[in-house]
Amino acid sequence: MATGFISLLFSLLSLLFFGFSSFAKPIPSFPSSIIQAEKISPSTPNELYHEKFFTQVLDHYTFRPQSYKTFQQRYLINDKYWGGAEKNAPIFLYTGNEGDIEWFAQNTGFMFDIAPHFKPLLVFIEHRFYGKSMPFGGNKEVAYSNSSTLGYLTSTQALSDYATLIIDLKKNLSAIDSPVVVFGGSYGGMLAAWFRLKYPHVAIGALASSSPILNFENITSPYSFNNIITQDFRGESENCYKVIKRSWQEIEDTASQPGGLEILRRSFRICRNSISASSLQSWLNTALVYTAMTDYPTPSNFLSPMPAYPVKEMCKAIDDPKTGNNTFAKLYGAASVYYNYSGTATCFDLDDDSDPHGLGGWSWQACTEMIMPTSGSNKDSIFPSSEWNYEDRAAFCKAYFGVEPRPNWITTEFGGHDIKRVLKRFASNIIFFNGLRDPWSGGGVLENISSSIVAIIAKQGAHHVDLRFATREDPKWLQDVRKREVSIIGKWLSEYYDDLDPAN
Repeated sequence: MATGFISLLFSLLSLLFFGFSSFAKPIPSFPSSIIQAEKISPSTPNELYHEKFFTQVLDHYTFRPQSYKTFQQRYLINDKYWGGAEKNAPIFLYTGNEGDIEWFAQNTGFMFDIAPHFKPLLVFIEHRFYGKSMPFGGNKEVAYSNSSTLGYLTSTQALSDYATLIIDLKKNLSAIDSPVVVFGGSYGGMLAAWFRLKYPHVAIGALASSSPILNFENITSPYSFNNIITQDFRGESENCYKVIKRSWQEIEDTASQPGGLEILRRSFRICRNSISASSLQSWLNTALVYTAMTDYPTPSNFLSPMPAYPVKEMCKAIDDPKTGNNTFAKLYGAASVYYNYSGTATCFDLDDDSDPHGLGGWSWQACTEMIMPTSGSNKDSIFPSSEWNYEDRAAFCKAYFGVEPRPNWITTEFGGHDIKRVLKRFASNIIFFNGLRDPWSGGGVLENISSSIVAIIAKQGAHHVDLRFATREDPKWLQDVRKREVSIIGKWLSEYYDDLDPAN
């Protein structure tokens, strides 16, 4: 299969997260931000949703003439099970991530699975500057042309979009008293949690799955992300860990020899265009990072077709005695679990810069407010030792976008420091789910904050695994997680309806 958006992000963003080293690794962004995923169905009404548009204001926070410009924001809606406005039936709202909203809707089966029980209206709102929700006349080239236009791409503007849209939708549906519960995974989970904190009058609760809201300045260790990936693989096999750990130097040593790049090309079935040690290392790094993130207990097709427990399958390939002591044959077998589990690829193109889901806006967000240190690797890491360096990030962002990052802005706007003490005083009704095999879990809320701000932890869980469509093969621990989430959401709704009843 083509490696999709990888090459583009290698060239533009590897320095953002990993510094100016000879080993240019890919950014450890959220799953949507680097890999070509399963194909999205056409934007026509189907059994999951109908596509609609809302006229959204460009700038919610100033009153200059430019602020009043508008754009068409896409949202998806499913009213199959809705109990109706007359019954004050709930509205379940997904806070869209950094990509095409259809992709996220099709991979958030939990909301559809629980719809028959709660009778909600399902709404998925697309994040501004992604998919079809493009300001400046719907022209992506114009919207992405410079920092003056991209300056309207922020998390706070996105949250205000969601609030404005859902308030207007409730009014148009005469559903003013229908309670709203927000859902989100990954960056969308961060938005869901922040939405509940910023707009408690709009949403009665939030399910924030795999949302690393603490992965910011001086809160979460920059070594946490890679430490968890290391443990995922080392926990499967010590030999698997050792083979991967030594491979980075072997690739560099081979590449530096006469004819070495051709040896690497043949070993990894790289297509006949450009190849370098760093691009190959980045390609392998991507497979390891995203396999760890999506180490689901059942087969999946979120990022690419993969088997159940893909980390285990990668280590099986590395430990296969048929490959002897051939490190590259072992790594090729492991990478194929991620890139070619279907067996249809004949070669891998490291220069493929296609962006089928319009995910490039994340580069701007990662250069402005989403400064999430993840690049530290200690001496025991599965990756080469490295340090998080903010100056490298700032230098790249200044050179590429002409902007200086604001590493303190997210914690200024939404909080994060002393979160247990702070949220305990004023917040309520948030579920934070984290699977501990997910490298982003190190920046998540892992302890209960109060009786209504609950942390649900799954030792064997991966990135927002709870939001996937349920299957008969789901392990008991995953079924129990979802049952608990349903129970908590049901309690929120019961309390809301009790307060709404004039007899109480």
